[in-house]
Amino acid sequence: MSEPPIALISSWEEVARDYVIEHLRLRLGEIEVRGILTRPSGPPGPLPAILYGHSHGGRYDIGANELLVGREYLVDPLGPVFARHGYVTLCIDMPVFGERSSVSEGSAAKALLWHGKSLFGQMLSDHAAALTYLTGRPDVDASRIGAFGISMGCTLSYWLAAMDERIAAVAHLCCFADFRTMIELGAHDGHGIYLTVPGLLNEADGGTIAALVAPRPQLVCIGEADKLTPRAAVARAWAELEPAYAGAPDRLVLVSEPGIGHSETPRMRAAMLAFFAEHLGGQAKPA
Repeated sequence: MSEPPIALISSWEEVARDYVIEHLRLRLGEIEVRGILTRPSGPPGPLPAILYGHSHGGRYDIGANELLVGREYLVDPLGPVFARHGYVTLCIDMPVFGERSSVSEGSAAKALLWHGKSLFGQMLSDHAAALTYLTGRPDVDASRIGAFGISMGCTLSYWLAAMDERIAAVAHLCCFADFRTMIELGAHDGHGIYLTVPGLLNEADGGTIAALVAPRPQLVCIGEADKLTPRAAVARAWAELEPAYAGAPDRLVLVSEPGIGHSETPRMRAAMLAFFAEHLGGQAKPA
């Protein structure tokens, strides 16, 4: 994975009732990308931070704005929530989303595949660049950066954490599964073409990738009725992940919700906030 250089072009602030929103223009390689950042309105830190990977859900128009407006499968928008719990949180538009949605997912994926690359590889590269920007901010403690995401953002978060030790802890929701099993069950076609990585299964799968995060803390949240992550696929991935934490079993947490589909639940939200408070030093409850 080759990470493009990233630089801040401009920013402007919007002060909410008890937190601050920064609207960023970032130079990412040769292109300009929108970033949205939320932070506490109190002392400047340095503070723990969250790199937020936005989801897909077929809404190419939302992108990074998910941090502020949320999604139907989130309890409520997380940008304000993370700020109130003491975190600086950054989300950028992934390729083909938000302000980068002028090119379709299929068109972008096909062009990259013909060059022997993948759309998800480009997303990971851009996400890593956003992490670099976050680590360089004076209000961020670079030793206390976590990654979070649901759905597509889930995969972005734990894959990047597997490759980049700058992520101190990762919490991911509703997209952890074994791809081999999903193919066997016919469940793989529910995922966008962005996730097609040529040759992946010759080398690794969901559980073995997540295992590379160990022994850094990892929270996995899944809905047991989620058609995008069938229970058999989750079980196989978990069986490959869990042994990696044999020496630190308290650093791996699973929240598995019976009867829940592709959605965050209040129990998942509480577990995630407690997890980050424990491992990044944020607040379990807002001040």
